[in-house]
Amino acid sequence: MKSFDEIYGKIRAGSMKTAAVAAAGDDAVLSAVVKAKEIGICDSILVGDGEKIREIAGHEGLDVSGFRVIEEKDPKKAALVAASLVRNGEAHMLMKGLVDTASLLKAVLDKENGLRKGDLISHVGVFEIKGYDRLLVVTDAAFTIAPTLKEKKAILENAVDFMHSLGVDVPKVAPVCAVEVVNEAMPATLDASMLSKMNERGQIKGCIVDGPLALDNAISIEAAEHKGIKGEVAGRADILLMPNIEAGNVLYKAFTYTADCRLGAILLGAKAPVILTSRADSFESKVNSMALAAMQAMAQEGVF
Repeated sequence: MKSFDEIYGKIRAGSMKTAAVAAAGDDAVLSAVVKAKEIGICDSILVGDGEKIREIAGHEGLDVSGFRVIEEKDPKKAALVAASLVRNGEAHMLMKGLVDTASLLKAVLDKENGLRKGDLISHVGVFEIKGYDRLLVVTDAAFTIAPTLKEKKAILENAVDFMHSLGVDVPKVAPVCAVEVVNEAMPATLDASMLSKMNERGQIKGCIVDGPLALDNAISIEAAEHKGIKGEVAGRADILLMPNIEAGNVLYKAFTYTADCRLGAILLGAKAPVILTSRADSFESKVNSMALAAMQAMAQEGVF
C-alpha cells in the first residue's frame, strides 16, 4: 500500500476493530473517533467522565450515542481501564485521550493489566508525501532517546513488521546519518554499518538494510546517483531509521509542517498498537493514526 486511501480501503474490506480510548473527554479525540466509525475505520469504547463526554459531543455536534461509555473520571485510572480492555480482548488498540503521555505509558507497562510483552516499544511516523511513489516511515521520533545498537535493531524490526502489515514484503531500510561513509568519530555510522552487516548475515530478516546513508541519498535517486552511491536502498528507502530522538523528532516535524503530506503515527512493540496523538496533531492525522493501528491489529490477528 502506497497511500492512506489504500489503507482505508483494505481496512473496510475486513472486520471493524475497536479502540479503547483513555480519558475520552476531549473534543479533538471525540471528533476523530466519530469520524473513524463513520467511514468504517474502527469503532471505539470511550473510557472517561461520561457527563463531560456527552457535554463536549453536544457542543461539537457529535453523535456519541452509538458508543459504549465506561465511567471513570480519573484520567490515570481511565488509562488503566482502557489498557485492560485491550488486554482482555474487548478492544484491539489503545488510544490516548485527555491524559498525559506518562500516565498512558504507565498503563501500557502495568504488569497486571498492561500491554507489555517484553519487546522494545518504539514510535513510527508514516508519511504520504506528494511527489513520492511510496509511504515513508520515520522511526523513532518520540520514544527511545538515545538508542544503543541493540535498541536500534529492535526499533528497526518493529518498523519492518509494521511495513509487512501494509503489504510491503521486503521494505528497504536506511539507517540515516550525517554522511554515507563509516567514520569512527560518528558512532551512528558505526551502528549503521553493523546493522547492514547483521542484515546481510541473516540476523535481521524480512528487509534490506543499507547504511550509513545521508538523508538525501536515502530518499532521492538523483542525489544517490550524483554521489555514485549504488544499492537497492539508495534513493528508494521505505524506512528511515534515525540515529537518535533529536534527529527523528526534527525530521518528523519538518515533514509535518513543511511538506505537502498526510501522516499518522503509532507505538509498536506492545501486545497491541497504541495511538499516541497530541493536541497539536491535525484531525486528519488522528484518523490516519487510528487507521494505522487498525491495520496493525488486523495483521497481528493474521487477517492478511
